Amino acid sequence: MNFVEGEVLHVAKPLTWTSFNLVSKVRWKLQKTLKMKKLKVGHAGTLDPLATGVMIICTGKSTKLIESFQYQTKEYIATLELGATTPSFDLELPVDATFPTEHITRALVDEVIPRFLGEIWQVPPVYSAVKVDGKRAYDYAREGQEVELKPKLLVIDEIEILDFALPVLKIRVVCSKGTYIRALARDIGLALGSGAHLTALERTRIGDIKLNDCWQIDDLVEFLDKEARAVEME
Repeated sequence: MNFVEGEVLHVAKPLTWTSFNLVSKVRWKLQKTLKMKKLKVGHAGTLDPLATGVMIICTGKSTKLIESFQYQTKEYIATLELGATTPSFDLELPVDATFPTEHITRALVDEVIPRFLGEIWQVPPVYSAVKVDGKRAYDYAREGQEVELKPKLLVIDEIEILDFALPVLKIRVVCSKGTYIRALARDIGLALGSGAHLTALERTRIGDIKLNDCWQIDDLVEFLDKEARAVEME
């Protein structure tokens, strides 16, 4: 493999790692393996720390491909807890409000979920990297400042109910670039006349790249170590 000329790595992001953590780990390991002080490494499509799954990491000249990967369709498996919200719409922050769920039946869920198919307008989470006047929205939120985020038009190609047993709703979502599954959880909760937040999120596909095609980070590090030893023996 020629990481300087450019390679595309499919890696499974571990839970609690930031996307930056994963890219930094891969870059550091490659620089050490190749005995280089600098190497261009980037990723296509950020995942929140509490999300896992497919990440595409590009090296060298292949970083020019990042934008094309970002526009590919993505698939997620999302687990929602109904009846409670958090400011971040996931487990990063504690529950800030609770709502009734007794009225939520499978029939109601079946009626509400299809409303999110096709083109929808979505307001991004306040705890997100969206820029407002040159500053990240999450910086305003963490400083206790209110910020108004504009809705964005996006596309939900598929949304499927995988499991439902109050208060848990598990769904599969196929969507366009820019979709916040946390915000989708918020909106589904509202549409059900309650509240909701994410308790788990896994990206299972980007384009044709599936989770089964991805390196686990420990396996990738071991592979790079073998590559380094092979180079030293030449």
